Amino acid sequence: MFSRSTARYFAVCSTSFRPLLLPSAFSSAVPRPALFLFPTRPSPLSKAFSASTFRMAQQFKLKGLDKLDLQELEKKEVEVEGIEGGKVLLCKVGGQVHAVNANCTHYGAPLKLGVLTPEGRLTCPWHGACFNARTGDVEDSPAPLSLNAFDVIEKDGGVYVKGKAADIKGGKRTVNIKTTPSSQEKVVIVGGGSGAFGALLKLRELGYKGHITVITHEGYPIDRPKLSKALITDASKLYLQPEEWYSEGSIEFFPDTVTSVDFDGKTVQTKTGKSLPYTKLILATGGTPRQLPLPGFKDNQLGNIFLLRKVSDVQNIVTAVGDKGKKIVIVGSSFIGMEVANALAKENSVSIVGMESAPLERVMGTEVGKIFQRTLEKNGAKFYLNAGVDSALPASKLANTVGLSSVGAVKLKDGTELEADLVILGIGVFPETTYLRNNPKVQLEKDGSIAVDENFAVKGLQDVWAIGDIATYPYHGPGGNGTPVRIEHWNVAQNMGRAVGELIAQPGSKPKPFIPIFWSALGGQLRYCGATPNGWDELVLKGEPENNKFAAFYCKGDTVVAMASMMMDPIMVKSAELMRHGKMLSKSDIQSGKDVLEAALW
Repeated sequence: MFSRSTARYFAVCSTSFRPLLLPSAFSSAVPRPALFLFPTRPSPLSKAFSASTFRMAQQFKLKGLDKLDLQELEKKEVEVEGIEGGKVLLCKVGGQVHAVNANCTHYGAPLKLGVLTPEGRLTCPWHGACFNARTGDVEDSPAPLSLNAFDVIEKDGGVYVKGKAADIKGGKRTVNIKTTPSSQEKVVIVGGGSGAFGALLKLRELGYKGHITVITHEGYPIDRPKLSKALITDASKLYLQPEEWYSEGSIEFFPDTVTSVDFDGKTVQTKTGKSLPYTKLILATGGTPRQLPLPGFKDNQLGNIFLLRKVSDVQNIVTAVGDKGKKIVIVGSSFIGMEVANALAKENSVSIVGMESAPLERVMGTEVGKIFQRTLEKNGAKFYLNAGVDSALPASKLANTVGLSSVGAVKLKDGTELEADLVILGIGVFPETTYLRNNPKVQLEKDGSIAVDENFAVKGLQDVWAIGDIATYPYHGPGGNGTPVRIEHWNVAQNMGRAVGELIAQPGSKPKPFIPIFWSALGGQLRYCGATPNGWDELVLKGEPENNKFAAFYCKGDTVVAMASMMMDPIMVKSAELMRHGKMLSKSDIQSGKDVLEAALW
């Protein structure tokens, strides 16, 4: 018998519309009880190299393959005869060849370009989604669904996979888990973002039979990164799962806002006066965009000044922009501001105001920040850096009351006035924990976040976890040494949620250390892994930065604590796996010319 190797890794975890009260159900990605693996004994007629699920299936020949001659840790994408567009990915792990769907269930990246590890982790080359190469199970977000796994058979001078044609062509495993809660357990999730989705997904995946209630005024969980990157206005195109999926899984969405929590009585109180009991509580309220407490900005004094957090924010921005040709001022040169600028600069006059000497300087460094600046400048954007904002000015100088006018300009501290038809603020978020500020049971951190342990459990409380933007947790990645860190990454939030869902569904399980991953669209696809809670003191830049093709290694002493890349996939996900194994190359290694993609994971 060989191991199922479900390897419960979480890599590290913070929303859509039409808030509804749904008895909601859950069709999930991973059918735990229905999937077992057994060794298959070769016969004179056939030789099976891996097993998937027990079900009636056909055998399909793999095109152009007469035998299985893969090397250990080799991946090979192969077409399936008789199925238009059908492909599988063969992976050799532990001396056996396994077959799964060929593309990531997140955005469809070809997994043949990803990374396969000795324990059978198959990682997407784009955004770090990870699958079990033997079973197809999701191991790390942001993949919402698992891959199908297929028997591999070598016989009669050919290689075949055994499975259903729909599973081969469909590319993802959709299992109908209709749940009627049969337990008195009640999980209440406060917040409806990425972390909440990860938690409820994992709970139902693992067969949790208790009640699940999500309290959020924003509706069903959405693919939030698309808001700033693509300015999508249709919430239904952003849903991580359709409405009926939640209904089938008996996941109730409660359209309200939590105002306080009674941790002794195990109840949460809402804005509409409701009191909801829980046996387990997950706090996942995310972040609230910061505003400028300056003349013209504060108290909604002027129109056409926007934040960006929700679909309604994007709808308002797109309406204000209209067709094209608008003067747009973006305050903030970090990720949200830069992504929005990238989306709008080609057809509008965009000015970006930043306090640093280069965009993203605090996170990415001056040298890398200048790469993004040059890219956006080529698209027509103008930068005003090392700049502070003084005020927002009304469009109509004749208005007796500022509130009667829309914004007409942003005035900088040096006196410069930037004309504006609209202004977008991208100056960060603060943890949304206002409902806990006066709670004697919780001591908030200075930034308003909640301190949690390695299991994301809130310190000093029973049966309470905090995840996503509001959670400060001990970081054990390279250079971390348990330093408390708060990370505002969508992917991190979802992996935190998956970890907590597993802890609740399977008491006694233990999450494993994680490596944070995020991505951004800045004239090209930026990938990043690692974290710098203790800072970094040197940047080693490789590649062709003048062509937006580079790998940047952020070092503390001789330790590479984080890395970023553009146009060099899969170097980021390989770096993340090396970091997770404690095998990441050192600064000295990188400087001497050693290649991350050639580095061993064992």
